[in-house]
Amino acid sequence: MVTILSLNTFYRLGTIGNSLKFIVKSKDKYSLARTGQIQTDHSVIETPVFMPVGTHGVVKSISPDELYDLNTQIMLSNTYHLYLRPGTDIIEENGGLHQFLNWSNSILTDSGGYQVFSLNKMNKITDNGVHFKSHLDGSMHLFTPEISMEVQQKLGSDIIMAFDYCPPADCTKGELKRASKLTHDWTKRAYDYLDTHKPLYNHQQILFPIIQGGIDKDERLQCLEQMLPFANCGIAIGGLSVGEKKEPMFDTVHLLGEAIPENHPKYLMGVGKPTDIVKSILRGIDMFDCVLPTRNARNGQLFTNEGTINIVNSRYKHDISPIDENSSITFAKEYSKSYLRYLFQINEILGIRIATLINIAYYFDLMNQIKFEINNHTFVKWSEDYLEKYENSK
Repeated sequence: MVTILSLNTFYRLGTIGNSLKFIVKSKDKYSLARTGQIQTDHSVIETPVFMPVGTHGVVKSISPDELYDLNTQIMLSNTYHLYLRPGTDIIEENGGLHQFLNWSNSILTDSGGYQVFSLNKMNKITDNGVHFKSHLDGSMHLFTPEISMEVQQKLGSDIIMAFDYCPPADCTKGELKRASKLTHDWTKRAYDYLDTHKPLYNHQQILFPIIQGGIDKDERLQCLEQMLPFANCGIAIGGLSVGEKKEPMFDTVHLLGEAIPENHPKYLMGVGKPTDIVKSILRGIDMFDCVLPTRNARNGQLFTNEGTINIVNSRYKHDISPIDENSSITFAKEYSKSYLRYLFQINEILGIRIATLINIAYYFDLMNQIKFEINNHTFVKWSEDYLEKYENSK
């Protein structure tokens, strides 16, 4: 039988820290999968959840109203990019990111730490922070844990990510340890800053520390132990899907899915292939983000209930069948593959918008199906069928 906690129990047992509340609503009998509910001051988030990525404060080509129509409960934006453009002061003048974007549901902001990894040729890492060159104009900037927290407070996101150091997958043991130590030191400084600086807007913010350590079991568990004192409600797993092989990646996810206390929502950063999401939920993960559905849509790759298709392929030129007749979006059943291919062929922006909406809807449909299967203790069998079908699709 599925155990559903009452709303009163939600508030009584789920409150951790000042604002964010989390409960586990049901657990799968045969895996680490679970459903839950996160409450911020802006929205209730049903987990497992996929967060669309609006790096620059917008999910490319999609309006807030369309995101509401898809029942988007939380979106992700990036501190580094918003700091550089339009600039923190402009967003603060607008009353914070929610007002700036006309978005009333929750927002999670990445700290900029991942850019330390992805733009490593444009930065210098010290114990104090990161000196980096803007990819826009070459100007020099400094991010410290305190500056990252100050910027995120001005952005006004509901969930603030700690400033961390994400090392490359092929780094040395010494660099891996250095990354873990810097992440611990920077997280403590971030936590202390937030402890002495109140939120700027009329809602609370919560800090998620990030676990580093590559695929080294001992390093990961040690980093987790160091992060727990700074975790009021929620912990993130960083430093995966950065070049390591799949098997050790999922071994690491399983290790931390078991080790992270169950009263925390568990967030796996940057992992977003549908099959990877299913495998990670089996291992206890609650939250995901990835640019994959939106970025791939712009290149004509669609995620559908029949598998992945590349709509620009010539095989779809005369295909008058619906794009995805099992999608929750009506126009996915009404527009033909031939028509969508034509829109891409003539570089019509409507094609990108259709593809993006279809991909986001697919991800949300997938999460809803997963929640249903977990609640009915059929998730393991369903996942086996899903993975076999989707991994064999062309």
